[in-house]
Amino acid sequence: MKQMNENVYANSGTDNRSVASKDSYEDIYVNEAVPETQVTRCHKETTTSGCYRLKAVCVVLLFVLLLTAITVLSFKFITERHLNKQLQQKTDELQKTLDALDMQDKLRWKNLSSSLYYFSEMKNWDESRQDCRERGADLVIINSKEKQEFIVEQLKGSRTWIGLSDRDKEGEWKWVDGTPLTSGNWGPGQPDNFNEEDCAEIGFPDKQDLNDRPCSHKQGWICEKRVESNSSEVKY
Repeated sequence: MKQMNENVYANSGTDNRSVASKDSYEDIYVNEAVPETQVTRCHKETTTSGCYRLKAVCVVLLFVLLLTAITVLSFKFITERHLNKQLQQKTDELQKTLDALDMQDKLRWKNLSSSLYYFSEMKNWDESRQDCRERGADLVIINSKEKQEFIVEQLKGSRTWIGLSDRDKEGEWKWVDGTPLTSGNWGPGQPDNFNEEDCAEIGFPDKQDLNDRPCSHKQGWICEKRVESNSSEVKY
């Protein structure tokens, strides 16, 4: 009986099945490990390629920004250089004009920006304007604070004619170039048209104030000669 049991267990193939099962499990794990390794390798390669592309894009963007900055700075430099050249050209032209005047007139002309100013005295408004025109100029037009402060400083408290009148229509003040007066630093209560006052002066009652006065009155005046550049030509 004991021998029969041993044979039964011997023929049952328990050891063979265990070995077979073990081999099968090993094969499964081996086969499953293959695709996992390929996926991991592919992921690594894809990540590396993406990093390279990102770095390349950043380099390109940095280059574009740098090129833009260089272009803007170059344009600004060229513009400032051109403006400085124009300013120097106007200054040189003004100096040439002054040098061409005789000594007596030269002492009366003053320069500011792109204009020359001539200060004289003792003529009525019409005579003053005629004198200015004979000099290639006209009575001064005060259209900026800078110009007004410059004129006031030169006058030192005196009263002089300027290129402003309402002769065409009472109350409508116009400059000698036809432009209307948009704002003026009139003195208190002025203009009042007392005794047919159709021409304007500066310096009364305060040195910066405008005042209307009869055009026949004789006093000082201010001519303005504008310099305009056109290539190598200078026009007055």
